[in-house]
Amino acid sequence: MGVERTYQDINARIKAGKAVVLTAEEVIEKVREKGVTQAAREVDVVTTGTFGAMCSSGVFLNFGHTKPRMRMSKVWLNEVPAYAGIAAVDAFLGATELPEGDPKNNNYPGEFRYGGGHVIEDLVAGRDVRLRAVSYGTDCYPRKSLDTLINLDSINEATLFNPRNCYQNYNCAVNAGDRTVHTYLGTLRPHLGNAHYSTSGQLSPLLKDPHFRTIGIGTRIFLGGGIGYVAWNGTQHFPGFIRDKNKEVLCGTGGTLSVVGDLKQMSSHWLVGASIRGYGASLTVGLGLPIPILDEEVLEYAAKTDEELYAPVVDYGIAYPEGNPEDIAYVSYAQLKKGEITVMGKSVPTAPVSSYPRAREIAGILKTWIQKGEFLLGEPSQLLPGPGAGLAGKALKIRDK
Repeated sequence: MGVERTYQDINARIKAGKAVVLTAEEVIEKVREKGVTQAAREVDVVTTGTFGAMCSSGVFLNFGHTKPRMRMSKVWLNEVPAYAGIAAVDAFLGATELPEGDPKNNNYPGEFRYGGGHVIEDLVAGRDVRLRAVSYGTDCYPRKSLDTLINLDSINEATLFNPRNCYQNYNCAVNAGDRTVHTYLGTLRPHLGNAHYSTSGQLSPLLKDPHFRTIGIGTRIFLGGGIGYVAWNGTQHFPGFIRDKNKEVLCGTGGTLSVVGDLKQMSSHWLVGASIRGYGASLTVGLGLPIPILDEEVLEYAAKTDEELYAPVVDYGIAYPEGNPEDIAYVSYAQLKKGEITVMGKSVPTAPVSSYPRAREIAGILKTWIQKGEFLLGEPSQLLPGPGAGLAGKALKIRDK
């Protein structure tokens, strides 16, 4: 008889201190030793993790009212603009926003030393941040300017809301062109001089549940060192599989998550401002998902190894910037982590731009929270669209005015 569990079953075991929780690395050995069916009988939850730059991130801030009151129409935080077209003292700060006057890539390649992601790190670290605001003034909100210091304790709310995090599977980037290029996946040397990858492979949350059988609105997650939730599918959510000629699954593609959480519960250890040379500013985010083992199929995917999970190799020197990013090859995460792959007959050294040790740490922390009964599973009110949902990316149609 097959294994069948509900969220209620698992949460009852968590509350009783009886839940068996393994990280996505640990469960691989369990399945090798016991087989999928027996391991599914024994394991309740598998934890995952990832720690890398996630540009589509930001924070909603409510500063509290001034005396006299002010309807802030333009806002800067440490001279980084935040969008204030929401309400009187609400603003949204994006992770990739830059200070006005930043040289950007005018001094190529730009250094991008400070941006929205760094402001978020400063806030969550408890540092003071300069808030500057201006207004046109109204009868009910007469104040026209403000220049003060704030910190996370002094403002009403700070809600991390990231429209696109936790990419299911990122490209492995190479450069087939004749000059060095600076990309969001780092600096790539010409003539296939190096290769960079970002996904955490066998710890990667969305590769371990590629059909989205356990992930949806209300899924409780590790986010930035605190507890967060899946709010919706992420932007550019195009889940699917790439298959070889034998119809075997090579890799998941483009599923993403939109996530939300209370910044005041988070840690600057897990939310870190990033400066990406020649590209821009970002925010490095720590994120982990628990996967409830509802049946053998869920466990079978949760126990996939680096040898079974593949990344597409894409040319960022010519093809990607031109909008024609065809896959050159597919390489396993086991190959990538060995430090060298073969592309177009050439040996190419590899390096990660995300941290596998920190991803492992996240999976371990989440495991501990669950074992201690501090973290219950959130049953999704609606699962996210999985492969076969008919989703496909659309290119921007450019029309002349």
